[in-house]
Amino acid sequence: MLLKLNPVAFSLGPISVNWYGIIIGTGALIGLLLAVQEGKRFKLNPDFFLDLLLIGVPAAIVGARAYYVAFKWDDYKDNFLDVFKIWEGGIAIYGALIGAVIGAFFYVRAKGYNFWRIADICAPSLIAGQMIGRWGNFMNQEAHGGPVTEEFLKNTLHLPNFIVNQMNINGVYYHPTFLYESLWNLAGLLLLFWLRRRPFMRAGELFISYLVWYSLGRFFIEAVRTDSLAFNGPEWLVSLINILWSPMNLLFEQGAMAYGNVRISQLLAILLIIAGFVLIFYRRKAKLAEVRYSDPIESSKPQSAVQS
Repeated sequence: MLLKLNPVAFSLGPISVNWYGIIIGTGALIGLLLAVQEGKRFKLNPDFFLDLLLIGVPAAIVGARAYYVAFKWDDYKDNFLDVFKIWEGGIAIYGALIGAVIGAFFYVRAKGYNFWRIADICAPSLIAGQMIGRWGNFMNQEAHGGPVTEEFLKNTLHLPNFIVNQMNINGVYYHPTFLYESLWNLAGLLLLFWLRRRPFMRAGELFISYLVWYSLGRFFIEAVRTDSLAFNGPEWLVSLINILWSPMNLLFEQGAMAYGNVRISQLLAILLIIAGFVLIFYRRKAKLAEVRYSDPIESSKPQSAVQS
């Protein structure tokens, strides 16, 4: 007998509180605690990170929705009010990251800090939040991959029954891509913890390492999913992406695409990986990364303005 997990945690009268929101909130809280703890090493006020979270979360929501709508504009151009119906679904994690970075950039600059220094501290928080947040997709039975067999989940992946059962959607079992990404992010979190104690790390490079690591995993995992945002690209681009993904053919098949032939997240992942390595090389070559991660962090603003 299959026991499905209820996406609703509890109800308060007509209001239902979903596990998705609780899990996302938990991820944000864990991320805040990680940033506050590391911030103490640099004598940064915990309230600074709380304010950063209060700015970053709304900016991330706006960015996530705007990114999704931009690439699904044909579905919204004749029903503009639907753009604001975020409770009906339709957000993208890359958009959330873009929105959060933009919001954080202006807040950090207003406080007189170097953006790269604060971004480095927040990098483990971001990947930890993503690691936890993917379990919200699990509860909603969304963001999964293509069809698989029950035997594959139980005997090949050796997954516990509660995951196997939740991956059964209308009688069909699917790839638990939420789990693949969550485990990849866990490995990335441990990598960032290790890197930030290395003497060779320069300011900004931990955040860039986060982007490269996440994008590398997302490139391969995205191809297994069946709900990707996509577009019709040139054949040379399709061939390039398929060649880069081909080592995974030994393990998984690519998921079917609902439309288009190029997954936007895969293309963006490639661009971010290339940009990450180029940026690290350029900043070091141009002597723009002389400050090391472990160096003190100071604000250019008066202390009273920073703490207000």
